[in-house]
Amino acid sequence: MTVKITQRIKGFKVVDETLERPAVTPDNASGKVTVVEMDESLQRPETLVGMTYKIKSPLFEHALYVTVNDVVLNAGTPHEQRRPFEIFINSKNMDHFQWIVALTRIMSAVFRKGGDCTFLVEELKAVFDPRGGYLKKGGVYMPSIVAEIGAVLERHLIAIGLLEGQALDETQRQYLAEKRAAYEASQGGATVEPGEGFPPGAQLCSKCSTQAVVQMDGCATCLNCGNSKCG
Repeated sequence: MTVKITQRIKGFKVVDETLERPAVTPDNASGKVTVVEMDESLQRPETLVGMTYKIKSPLFEHALYVTVNDVVLNAGTPHEQRRPFEIFINSKNMDHFQWIVALTRIMSAVFRKGGDCTFLVEELKAVFDPRGGYLKKGGVYMPSIVAEIGAVLERHLIAIGLLEGQALDETQRQYLAEKRAAYEASQGGATVEPGEGFPPGAQLCSKCSTQAVVQMDGCATCLNCGNSKCG
């Protein structure tokens, strides 16, 4: 950025923005806090915090368990941040052991590199199985098991604050509630819950990838996200 100088310079001082470790040292008598950033030189702490997610796919006899461990940077300061540090995928099914190990090592290396790691979500979710995808419980379509790993990573990054969730606003929620109520009334009062329990024969929504599209008033309408071809 260019700054235009309009007055005569009478003096100057150096502003130190050094990003050195550790974040807080016992000898820091001045009260200055240096911010720790995520990069390859950051050593793995003895203990990490994490979450484990279960993936049950019809493509596998046994479930996959995805564990994402996070490192907490600058704990106890205004600069505190939780970043993913490593990922593990475990299962009784060993048929795909090689590619699972390769995937987790590459993803962990990207996490430790620092910078923006959220691009992994879209890259993983864009992987399609040539044999075809599958429907999860609740009617959500997954194009591949790798895409579901991407969906799990997305959930985790939203949970730790690195990604923003795509929540519906008040107007959209009200519109969707009206549509659900109208459909339930036409079906004799059967309750339809968001994300599960959609009526048999519902079609796949092109917007939210959920099997929740029904015909209402001559128009295809999604009972999960409210998307409609009639506007």
